Formats: sequence, C-alpha cells, structure tokens
Amino acid sequence: MRPLLIGGEIYRSSSYGRGHPLAIPRVSAALDLIRAMGWLAEEAYIDSPQATPEELAGFHHPDYIAAVMEAERDRQVSAERRRRFNIGCNGNPVFPEIFRRPATACGGTLKAVELLAEGGIVYSPAGGTHHGRPDRASGFCYFNDPVLGILAFLDRGLKRIYYVDVDAHHGDGVQDAFADDPRVLTLSIHEAGRWPYSGALDDRAGGMARNLPVPSGLNDSEMGWLVETVVLPLGWDFAPDAVVLQCGADALADDPLSGLALSNHALWDVVDRLIGLAPRLLVLGGGGYNPWAVARCWAGVWATLNRLDPTVAPSAAAQAVLRGLTWSRSQGRNPPAHWMTTIADSPRPGPIRDEIRTIAAAVLERGAA
Repeated sequence: MRPLLIGGEIYRSSSYGRGHPLAIPRVSAALDLIRAMGWLAEEAYIDSPQATPEELAGFHHPDYIAAVMEAERDRQVSAERRRRFNIGCNGNPVFPEIFRRPATACGGTLKAVELLAEGGIVYSPAGGTHHGRPDRASGFCYFNDPVLGILAFLDRGLKRIYYVDVDAHHGDGVQDAFADDPRVLTLSIHEAGRWPYSGALDDRAGGMARNLPVPSGLNDSEMGWLVETVVLPLGWDFAPDAVVLQCGADALADDPLSGLALSNHALWDVVDRLIGLAPRLLVLGGGGYNPWAVARCWAGVWATLNRLDPTVAPSAAAQAVLRGLTWSRSQGRNPPAHWMTTIADSPRPGPIRDEIRTIAAAVLERGAA
C-alpha cells in the first residue's frame, strides 16, 4: 500500500502575521518542492478537509472552540477572552484564518486516521500542533491535532498507540492528554531548558510518558543512537497498533528557535527506522521556523516514506522553488547557497556524550510498562 500525503492550499495564503515565527511558508513550500522533484503521484495526494466544531470537541471545550471561531469572525478578542483562552497574546495572534487553518490541520489528521483503518502510511505535514490545550491556545497551537488523531484511533478500537515526538520543544499537550491512559505511550526527545520548560527526565506524567531532555548541540550520531537504544526498544516492548510521529523540523541546526544541531539526515533516519514498527504509521509536521530548512526536511520525509533517495540533487524546478522562498530574519537576507542547491544537509555526526547515555539509561530503567 503506497504512502498517502495530505495537504491543503490554505497554508499557501495564511500567515500568523508579520514578525511572527510562523510568518513563513512551510507546508506549501514542502508540497511545491515534493512536486517539483516528481515525487508525488496525484493519486497519492489527499486534500485536507476542515474539522468541524463537533469533531474538535472530541478534545477541546466547546466554549473555547466558539471563542476561536468568533475571533476569526471579529478579527479581535476581548481582554477577558484573551486572558481566559490565551488567544491574541503570548505568540498566539488573531489572524484571518485563526480557526480555519488549525481546523484544517486537525481535519487532515482525522482524515489520516480514517485512511489508516486497514493499515499503511499517511503523511500530514500540517499536523503536529502538540502544545494545544483543551481550553486554550499554547505555543502557536490553537487545537491539538495529534491528540484528536490518537483519540480517533482509540475510538476505532486500536489498543495501543505509540506517540514519538522529535520536535525541539516538549510535546506537553499530548503527554498531558494521555498521562494516565495505558493505551498511549508518549515519548518526547526535546531540548532541555527550552520552552515550555516541561518534560524533565523524571516526568512520567501519570505513568505513560517517557522524556529525553537532551542538551544543546545534539548531533546526528546522538539522535541515531537514541533511536536505536531507546525509541525502538520501547516500541518493540509496547507492540503498538499505530505509531504517530511528530516530526518537527526545529531541531535542525539551521533553525532559529532551538540550540540543537541536527542535519535533516537525522530526522529522515528517525522516519525510516519507524516504518514497520506498527501496521499504521502517521507522520505529522510540527515546529520549524526556517523556510528553507523546513521545506527541504519535510520534502525529504516524503521521499523517505516512499523509499526514494532524498539526497539527490534538486531538479531545476525544485531549485526554482527554493530560490523563490523569502525570510525576513537576518539569516534569510543573504542565505547560503546550499539552501537553494541541495535538499540534503551535510551530515552532522559527532561523539555520543555521557549526558546522552545517562538520559537513555534512566528512561530504559522504566521500560514501556
């Protein structure tokens, strides 16, 4: 069964607003790059539906959903609603598609669960909004599509879901949603001391969370070692019916919002190693705040899922996509040539530090149970 890709045109014209880290093109740039490389058969592409308020209410409070819808309608929120729902402040701005855009990401994840009923692989790069809370926005996330997707899997009768999060920021919203649910094992590899300042090594939430807070400078060798030593053994022990991978691109060395130092090879390797761990694999996007880094990484994720080589030289059409990207930050004013002329980063290997080994040993002591 060939992998399927879920996307949407809403991301092409939608922005969180000038100056926001999500003012950049991400999903649209990745899709354009995938198509320019000839990696996408049209029958493998699914246009994302928009989740309904009733579907969103599977996790989110109805009054919060209504507040987000009204913020889109009115293009503003009252001081009381700003305080109560955390919208219009703290990195969660009011913008023209404040409801439609995250609801479409959730609709894509829910569609993916439907498509995975009998097994397979689905990639929805617009998903991965792992900070959203039942009653408020958090960390640029208005709704939490991974939680909604996992709940949909459980509603379909699946018994065990393994959620793996390799975003630079801790997957706090997903962890807390399933803290005491033995059907869902959550594992997050994230930068220690980074917002939201949760996910400590000894944080097991209600018992089903495993956290690997890694030091800054995490290299490709260390990520590969953690996958081999921790991520896969826990998965084998848990024997999941589905794996949900949140594949944020902000752990890359070129990202401005973390201190990790991975190349995109490291994330493609994570994807590759998780194929076959369960009958169903749902791969989501997440963070990522450099448009070239995100587009190249997420395009390579799709190639990896299809057993294509993401290290090949980009076609002329693909280079045109990359040259058409812009970024207002200082790094984007004079971008390095390889951001336009390669899809694969140069690998970033390095030593496996003692701190990494200590973190892995502590998690393995607890096992998957």
